[in-house]
Amino acid sequence: MSKGPVLIDLDDRAADSPASAPPVPDLTPTRPPAAMEQAARLAAARPSPLARWFWSLLVAIVTFALGVAAWDFVTGLIARNAILGAIATALLTAFLLVLAALALREAAALFRLRRIDDLHQAADAAIAAADLTAARAVTADLARLYAGRPDTAWGRDRLEERKDEPLDADALLGLAETTLLAPLDARARREVEAAARQVATVTAIVPLALADVFTALTANLRMIRRIAEIYGGRSGALGGWRLTRAVLSHLVATGAVAVGDDLISSVAGGGVLSRVSRRFGEGIINGALTARVGVAAIEVCRPLPFLAERRPSVTNLVKRALTGLFGGAKE
Repeated sequence: MSKGPVLIDLDDRAADSPASAPPVPDLTPTRPPAAMEQAARLAAARPSPLARWFWSLLVAIVTFALGVAAWDFVTGLIARNAILGAIATALLTAFLLVLAALALREAAALFRLRRIDDLHQAADAAIAAADLTAARAVTADLARLYAGRPDTAWGRDRLEERKDEPLDADALLGLAETTLLAPLDARARREVEAAARQVATVTAIVPLALADVFTALTANLRMIRRIAEIYGGRSGALGGWRLTRAVLSHLVATGAVAVGDDLISSVAGGGVLSRVSRRFGEGIINGALTARVGVAAIEVCRPLPFLAERRPSVTNLVKRALTGLFGGAKE
């Protein structure tokens, strides 16, 4: 047994040095789930004429069958007992009145959304043609749109005082934007930040299957409805579906559905949590997707395009929303 030092030849182990070891895999997801992108494209796609005819005829047949059944029910009760027939007639009449009121409310909501859309198109046309007269008509319609709202009283008074000062269409619409829409833009951004924060938190913390999907769906629908209400486009069931389709169509048209590594890294800022935990990384991604839906909803629901005010940035919205939730998200 040797008492001297033992020498081990490492020539044949040079390939196992730390420099040649494979890099540690990045646990941050490189691309968000494609479910939202596919859902946006499906919802934004216009149905074929054959499909529209199918659903229209199906609704007509079902409505006709229900009407005939209700009529037979009431007439049968009247033949059997006059009192029961009178009660059934009163209930059916009340139901039809409520149904008519709901239909009128839906029609008013659709008309209001259409009015905002027409106002936006008129503003774009006035800017493109540099037409001061058309811009004055747009500002007058915008003031009438927000007439009766206490939160826009100061802006309407300020616009009325200074509406004769601008000498070109861009300046006049920019004045209307800063006086009337700037406070509404701030409220809309806060709604987007709150929705993105909620979706990111639930995705990162709640381990239940499909909990993040349900939260993202409900939060996005509620956010779109709230943004529409902020800008004056109150929507019912049909109006909400039309508005959601318009927002998703805008996302698909602008190619803003997918989120890449550049946005994730800019939001996370290289944070340790987002790179170590897969759930935190998915939370950032879902929050960024919600912010992009919110920005699209602002652009769709806003009665004027962005001129004097800056368009909301998805990165800034997500950073503000996730401040304090993730290690790398900073103001």
